[in-house]
Amino acid sequence: MKARRQAAILALVDQEPFRNQQMLQRRLRALGFRATQATLSRDIKELGLVKRASDGAYQRALQEPANPEAAAATLERVVGQYLTRIDRVDQLVLVRTGAGQAQPVALAIDRAGLPEVAGTIAGDDTVLVVVRSARHAEAFVRHLERFASG
Repeated sequence: MKARRQAAILALVDQEPFRNQQMLQRRLRALGFRATQATLSRDIKELGLVKRASDGAYQRALQEPANPEAAAATLERVVGQYLTRIDRVDQLVLVRTGAGQAQPVALAIDRAGLPEVAGTIAGDDTVLVVVRSARHAEAFVRHLERFASG
């Protein structure tokens, strides 16, 4: 039942914009699936759905780039679109975005596989990037700033 419900969620999200769980829950119910809000929240997390920056609707996360060049291009694109500010403290970098845009930025940073990046943590409008050293953090910030200004 869970697999069928999650497949239905993906199909619905691909076809229609759902800005909140209640809308999605109603459509699932119309298809014969009963899911509590907690179950729906778990499904959304397990499926890796994120909210679009443009309208706040759920969507599948960015697809895994096929190669390093594609990953770099994706990083350049999302940083150019979503970055609003960068703050660095030693080897920690805070990447500020608009509301709901931190997830795609963090995902693009993670998938770019940059050797200087240890990992990311994303909130709604802020990504914490842990970089391996202060020197690497400085280079990483310059890298992002080039993307943002390009």
